[in-house]
Amino acid sequence: MPAPTAAPFPVQTISTEDAVVYQEFTANLEGQQNVEIRPKVTGFIQKIYVDEGQVVRKGQLLFKLETQTLNQDASAAKAMIQAAQVEVDRLKPLVDRKIISNVQLETAKAKLAQAKSAYGSIASNIGFGTIVSPVNGVIGSLPFREGSLVNSTSEMPLTTVSDTKIIRAYFSMNEKQLLLFNKTFKGATTAEKLKSVPEVSLLLVDNSEYDQKGKIVTMNGLVNPTTGTTQFRAEFKNPEAILRSGNSGIIRLPIVQKDVVVVPQNAVFEVQGKQMIFVVGEGNKVQSKIITTNGTSDLNFIVTEGLSEGDIVVVEGASKLKNDTEIVPQQVNQSAIAKTAAPKAKELVKTNAAPAKK
Repeated sequence: MPAPTAAPFPVQTISTEDAVVYQEFTANLEGQQNVEIRPKVTGFIQKIYVDEGQVVRKGQLLFKLETQTLNQDASAAKAMIQAAQVEVDRLKPLVDRKIISNVQLETAKAKLAQAKSAYGSIASNIGFGTIVSPVNGVIGSLPFREGSLVNSTSEMPLTTVSDTKIIRAYFSMNEKQLLLFNKTFKGATTAEKLKSVPEVSLLLVDNSEYDQKGKIVTMNGLVNPTTGTTQFRAEFKNPEAILRSGNSGIIRLPIVQKDVVVVPQNAVFEVQGKQMIFVVGEGNKVQSKIITTNGTSDLNFIVTEGLSEGDIVVVEGASKLKNDTEIVPQQVNQSAIAKTAAPKAKELVKTNAAPAKK
C-alpha cells in the first residue's frame, strides 16, 4: 500500500518582536461638571422654562418659584424700615437740644439697622426664587412639575445640568494591575508617570470604538483598603455629544512589550484546558507542544513559555493534524496571516456583539 502523500500546510518561523497588549477596564462616564440645581427657598414651582435634554447656557433662566408670600413679607419689612426711620428722625433733634438722652437715639438707630437687615434678607430670598443655570450644559431629568412644593432640604434636586463637552471616564486598577502600571511607565512622581502614558481608547456598549482618543489625567495616590483598588480618571473630548453622563464603557490602555514571541491565534488550539501548537520537526513531521500565553496583541497570542525564536509552527489547519504527521511546509508572512484571520475576527465580533437596546 503506497504511503500517504504529505499535504501542504502554511507555517511560520518564530521571531521576537515588539507587541502591543491592551489592558481593559470597565469605566463609568460623567460630564466634566454635573451640577445639581436645588432651591435655596421654599416655594411652589411657578414656571419651568426648560425641558429634559435641552442645551442651556450659563445664566439661562431655568425655574421660577412663587414668591407672593415673600413679597408680602418684604412689604411689611419695608414698612418697618419707614417706621424706624421716622423714629430716628423724631429723636435726633431732641438729642441735639439735649432734651433726651443719646441712648434713646442709638437704640432707635439700632432698630432701623435691624429692619434694613430683615428687609435685605427677604429681598435676597425673593431673588432666590429665580433660578438660573450656573454652567453651560445639558438638562437632566425634571422630577418636579409646575405647582410642586420644593425646598432646600428636598431629597431630589430640581434637575442636574451636565457639561459634557469633556467626558470623564472613571475606572479602577487592582494592586497587580497597578504594579504593572508603575513598572511600565517611568517617573519619580505621579505627574511624570501620567505624562508618559499613551493615549487610551474607549469601547462603547455596542462594541464600537469611540472616534476620539483620551488621556489619563489623574491617579489616586492611595489604594482603597476595602476594595484593594486605585481609581483613575481619563478624559475624552465629546464634540458631537455622543457620550452622556451615566454611560458606561471600557477603557483600553496600550502597553508595549519588547522582544516577545507572538503566534497567530489561529495556530493555537486547546486540549483539556491547555493551549497547544504544532511545531515542525525533523523530516517535516509535526509534534504538538504546550505553550503558555500572556494576553493578545492584535490577532496574535503573546507566548511566554513553550516556543523559542527559530521554531517553525503550523499556523492553520491544526484540526487536521496529529503527532508525527508529515507535511509540506509553506512559509507565509505575518501580513498574509492577518488578511486570512481578519474576516474570521470580524465575524466573531459580529457574533458576540450585544443586541441593540430597543
